[in-house]
Amino acid sequence: MSLRSILLHPDPRLKKVCDPIDSVTPEIGKLAEDMLETMYDAPGIGLAAPQIGVMQRLFVMDCVKDEDTAQQPMVLINPEILWASDERKSYEEGCLSIPDQFAEVSRPASVRMRWLGLDGKTHEEEFDKLWATCAQHELDHLNGKLFIDYLGPMKRQMITRKMEKLKRDRARG
Repeated sequence: MSLRSILLHPDPRLKKVCDPIDSVTPEIGKLAEDMLETMYDAPGIGLAAPQIGVMQRLFVMDCVKDEDTAQQPMVLINPEILWASDERKSYEEGCLSIPDQFAEVSRPASVRMRWLGLDGKTHEEEFDKLWATCAQHELDHLNGKLFIDYLGPMKRQMITRKMEKLKRDRARG
């Protein structure tokens, strides 16, 4: 396993729609392992392949925050939403590609998703609470959408300018 570099917004790769994965290969398994290690190290609760520059439809997540509870890492390949609740929930979202920036985003409170697992089988599950928010946030990444795209233009521009400055500062550093 190895840590991967996380792309920072603005980066054109974060705005592209990712390609479906044809089959579960050992390389996909290794990618998923690296992504989980990178996500836990960051630390975060979700990470999508385009955030590490891999333009494929795969994300990982683990929304267990209680240190006394076992981790529940999930790997979702070619995920899709089958159903979304009418009820909406707002969470203060952040993103590993937009560090230290947070904003309230309203999304369906529950979603049913289908995806391919590392076992090569199709899985289906209903997510709610933080898991639903995270799954939708990560799926957005696979479609070239960021959480700041839900914000008004002024707030989005302000965050983008902060990220441009952060990237310049890191490049000098």
